[in-house]
Amino acid sequence: MGLSNVATSPLIFVKDALNSQFQGKEPWQIVTVTTSTVLFSVWFYGFLFQDESLVERTKKTAFRLLKKIPQVRKKLEDELDSIAKGFEDDIKESTKGLTFIRELPKSGLSKEAILDTLNDNLSLGNYDWKGGRVSGAVYFYNKDLIELITDVYGKTSYTNPLHPDLFPGVCKMEAEVVRMAASLFHGDENAVGSMTSGGTESILMACKAFRDYGREVKGITKPEMVVPTTVHAAFDKAGQYFKIRVRSIPVDNRTYQVDMKQFKRAINSNTVLLVGSAPNFPYGTMDDIPAISELGVKYNIPVHVDSCLGGFLSCFMEDAGYPIPLCDFRLPGVCSISADTHKYGYAPKGSSIVLYRNKKYRHHQYTVTTDWPGGVYGSPSVNGSRPGGSIAVCWAAMLNFGKDNYIQATRDVIHTTKYIEKGLRRMRGIFIFGQPVTSVIGIGSNDFEIYRLSSALKEKGWNLSVLQFPSGIHICVTRQHTKPGVADQFLEDVRTSLEELLKNPSEPVEGKMAIYGVAQALPDRSIVADFTKLFLDSMLLVPKKEEN
Repeated sequence: MGLSNVATSPLIFVKDALNSQFQGKEPWQIVTVTTSTVLFSVWFYGFLFQDESLVERTKKTAFRLLKKIPQVRKKLEDELDSIAKGFEDDIKESTKGLTFIRELPKSGLSKEAILDTLNDNLSLGNYDWKGGRVSGAVYFYNKDLIELITDVYGKTSYTNPLHPDLFPGVCKMEAEVVRMAASLFHGDENAVGSMTSGGTESILMACKAFRDYGREVKGITKPEMVVPTTVHAAFDKAGQYFKIRVRSIPVDNRTYQVDMKQFKRAINSNTVLLVGSAPNFPYGTMDDIPAISELGVKYNIPVHVDSCLGGFLSCFMEDAGYPIPLCDFRLPGVCSISADTHKYGYAPKGSSIVLYRNKKYRHHQYTVTTDWPGGVYGSPSVNGSRPGGSIAVCWAAMLNFGKDNYIQATRDVIHTTKYIEKGLRRMRGIFIFGQPVTSVIGIGSNDFEIYRLSSALKEKGWNLSVLQFPSGIHICVTRQHTKPGVADQFLEDVRTSLEELLKNPSEPVEGKMAIYGVAQALPDRSIVADFTKLFLDSMLLVPKKEEN
């Protein structure tokens, strides 16, 4: 028998088997069976090869079915009620002794009464964020700058760039902020952008712009974006808001950069955006932005660099003596960048910038309504009315700092970060996730529950961020941590905490930190969402009158 006969014999067998099955069948029966078989095959292929593994989906399905059992459902409801009460009790304890305003006062309060109440409210909280005891959150606190900001905001607090004919000066200041930022990220004269209320809005605007660009220019009606799992949660929010499928690609468990092989495989004809972090929030590592840029050029897909956290460090690091890989418009595939001025730009909350390589991308960020009876309506971002005061104080802060001060501030922050990182790497019982690039240091442990270290440091007055998948904590170094003695005190407190924890490394984590450990093990993440909703509810709690 020849090789060709060997190769074709299975096909002949299949053909003969099919013919025998359909022998004597009417045409409608053949069409029905064929169509049903094709549809089932397509469904079965999709079922087997979804983003989540078959094992994970089976676990989720089993858990959802388990929740339908009355006894189990009752147990979950009781547990959620207990968690909600715990959150509410925390709020009541933290506000104990203060009166909640439940109705609008009949007569206006005096300036003195309002300021007294304001001071009472601002006195709540146990962490010394001014003294550098908090990870991130407040990136700079300086009385001279605050005086300037207060004066500038007082003059501009009622301005609104929605009305450029009334407040052209505010529009000019926004344009100048964008132009200064575009220059820092090596954009040419064609680079454009706009200011937003924060990093989340900047990310939302970029995703909206490239969704619309993909639809109008490439005809993509089922948009997808490819992102690392470590990318900011705002991209998931953008996916939910704008119906963009988010393909989350895992990171390498050694470098904590996105796995570029899997990243490339996820690209398809529906991809409207590729995303990399510079750096990411959990670990402070930077994705391989040059490699992502190359993919963007190769497949003609826009690349967004999320530099919300560290953008106003990375753009000064080379001048500060700490060069890093390229992550800006010098890379040809990079079409947009988000960077928060209210972080290391040292402007007040909340302001951020989204930048584009040229106008053709920014045009798709805009929302324009042409047929409204109220007139033609055009808006550059989510908000219609925007606080001109936020634009003005950002503009003032940047001008007040100047390039030299930004470079020195960057040098201080990076030096302190590397000092802390070096000290932590010498300690037994913990490890550092990947290689931090800017100001964030992720800490994990193979010897004990790392959340125990978070609890131990909390008792010493430190507030660190909690990570999951895998369990970890991180410190985001700010200007407050560069004050004399702060970094040394942090390292000393970590060292003494580790000495105690390692005496009994197998001891489980207790208290509210235990919820994080439990949450990671739940296959049905809707339960975790319920926890989070209860926490958000507690933040807006006004106790009943008898509880005040």
